[in-house]
Amino acid sequence: MEDPTPETQQLRSLRDFLLVYNRMTELCFQRCVADLNYRALTRQEEACLDGCAGKLVRSNHRLMAAYVQLMPSLVQRRIADYEAAGSSPAPPAALPPPASS
Repeated sequence: MEDPTPETQQLRSLRDFLLVYNRMTELCFQRCVADLNYRALTRQEEACLDGCAGKLVRSNHRLMAAYVQLMPSLVQRRIADYEAAGSSPAPPAALPPPASS
């Protein structure tokens, strides 16, 4: 498998960010906006949205910090697994059944 190009990696990162942003927006909107009769948000809706978005951003930061801490050990484990798989002898190839006469 080829390494992704930097452009491909950037597009994946952008896509992932937009997915998280869209989910957060939808979730907070559903939780906080109760009245669509007015163009502007009420103070209560604004406060709810600030709290909702802030909580999701903080939790996302905590998850990313945990991911960054765990990633090196996961990579090392994967490398060790590949090396172990590469050094073990390959299973013998199956022989075809004898031809019947």
